Amino acid sequence: MKYFSLLLLFTAISFSGFTQNKDAILGKWINSTGEAHVEIAKKGDKYFGKIVWLKETKDDKGIVKTDLKNPDAGLKSRPILGLEILKDFVFAGSKWTDGTIYDPKSGKTYSCNMTLKDNGQLNMRGYVGISLIGRSEVWKRVK
Repeated sequence: MKYFSLLLLFTAISFSGFTQNKDAILGKWINSTGEAHVEIAKKGDKYFGKIVWLKETKDDKGIVKTDLKNPDAGLKSRPILGLEILKDFVFAGSKWTDGTIYDPKSGKTYSCNMTLKDNGQLNMRGYVGISLIGRSEVWKRVK
């Protein structure tokens, strides 16, 4: 009975460790170019991210940067600052999958997976179709 109780205790502790891990990406991250900070938050069981800081909020004419490359004409006037670029990620084992990432520089949306590396950096993999055809970049946590 004593061993069974210990087994239950260790099982409960290991499950609580996994629960904490799924929210490890919450917070602010700086993209690989250093041009933007993205805050990742949770809505229900899904993860989303929006741009909360830009290195340059205005273009060279002093006009606030907007989503000019968006294929939807109705969205071209929305500001880049505050734009939700990460959508619908779910935690699956050791990574966040089934989400999308929007690139305001190109106006394109890609499938995306995120993985938290051992050094605390966030590996982003955007792709079209299958994950092998895509691009990776590494984001660092904002301190």
